[in-house]
Amino acid sequence: MKSYFRPLPQASAPRPTDAVDLAGGPLWFTHAVALRRGGAPQIVPAKAIPDDVLTRLTVPRAPIAGMDMGGLSLMGILNVTPDSFSDGGRYLEPEAAVAQARRMAEAGAGIIDVGGESTRPGAETVPVDEEIRRVREPIAAISAELDVPISIDTRKALVAEAALAAGAALVNDVAGFTHDADLAPLCAARQVPVCVMHAQGDPQTMQQAPRYDDVRLDVYDFLSKRVEALVAQGIARDQIMVDPGIGFGKTLDHNLILLRDIALFHGLGCPILLGASRKKFIGTISGAGTADTRVAGSVSVALHGASQGVQVIRVHDVDETRQALALWRAIEWGYKNGA
Repeated sequence: MKSYFRPLPQASAPRPTDAVDLAGGPLWFTHAVALRRGGAPQIVPAKAIPDDVLTRLTVPRAPIAGMDMGGLSLMGILNVTPDSFSDGGRYLEPEAAVAQARRMAEAGAGIIDVGGESTRPGAETVPVDEEIRRVREPIAAISAELDVPISIDTRKALVAEAALAAGAALVNDVAGFTHDADLAPLCAARQVPVCVMHAQGDPQTMQQAPRYDDVRLDVYDFLSKRVEALVAQGIARDQIMVDPGIGFGKTLDHNLILLRDIALFHGLGCPILLGASRKKFIGTISGAGTADTRVAGSVSVALHGASQGVQVIRVHDVDETRQALALWRAIEWGYKNGA
């Protein structure tokens, strides 16, 4: 029976002599939770983890799109759509989009994620020409004005091609490269890094009673297969990020389980992206009804992600998240002026 291993990350000193680095970053672990389908979880020492799995859990992650995967980067969300759940319609005009990108970059975003198609539950598919029209000019303007990498949030090869030509440096596909068969070959040919996300169903159907045998292990197996498929098509493994897809075909309980055990996904040997900013489950738990009132809850989730060694956190509220992370780092590792 296959075993999966979720490391139990630690940050604070003193560090035991038998500790091992988590993904080559500042966190470490001495033990992990061993998970098996149909079996009870067990805590095991790191030395009991099979060598190939332990290597994937500990090996340093290579830089991606100029971001240091040995630390934590913030991905600023920039939706150039009329109907995104949180900020739809605010940044449709290129001037507004560039101004928002500038604010996020100045606040500490390590990359700006530009999307021209809403993927909120129930959203309709946007025609390719319209999606290209929405994203091409803002990406070109941001690329020309700001020294910050840009990712294109799309499921479609033609949109990604136009975005890459305009200056994007990473392709972020919420469909896990299953929607458009031409997208992965395009990324391989252009040698651009990618983010592969799990979603059960498409935006129109994904929240219609999603079910899993074990959401953690089902999502892990999906991402593992998608990573192997992308590698087989010529995309370097160290240039692939994985995203468990919080809110994409998951119930509230599914989301909480994935967040609690998100360190499991270090076992894929790829950097982890966490995207939970302002999502509905935050409002359900906190009582914050509208998306723009869920900042504090979103920051709380981001801090949890940081404590589990997540390398990239996708957020609407860059400055608020950066402040919280600065305090978390200072408490865990000691304050350094200017750090």
